Amino acid sequence: QVQLVESGGGLVQAGGSLRLSCAASGRIFSINAMGWYRQAPGNQRELVAAFTSDGSTNYAESVKGRFTISRDNAKNTVYLQMNSLKPEDTAVYVCKQRVVSGSNGYYYAQDYWGKGTPVTVSS
Repeated sequence: QVQLVESGGGLVQAGGSLRLSCAASGRIFSINAMGWYRQAPGNQRELVAAFTSDGSTNYAESVKGRFTISRDNAKNTVYLQMNSLKPEDTAVYVCKQRVVSGSNGYYYAQDYWGKGTPVTVSS
């Protein structure tokens, strides 16, 4: 079993900052991808920031220069530092981690999603 737990969301005024955390626990051999997505009512889920399997990062154009993704591999945790928040950033932020599991030399990768943590930015 693998579980992702997000934290750090809340209500903040425009221009403020939040730091989101997402920790994976359970039967984990390794994690080769991590990312944050967001979804607002009436909108499709969009990628905000992510690490790929080779360690490179991707950011949505709308958050470049304001958000920073980081990770602690030893803790199976990914963070999202959100600065200069705008009302348009209001959404439920959801963590995804690609977890490698298995035993006896047999492994497989599977994407896991957290429940999401809401972020509301007021003007």
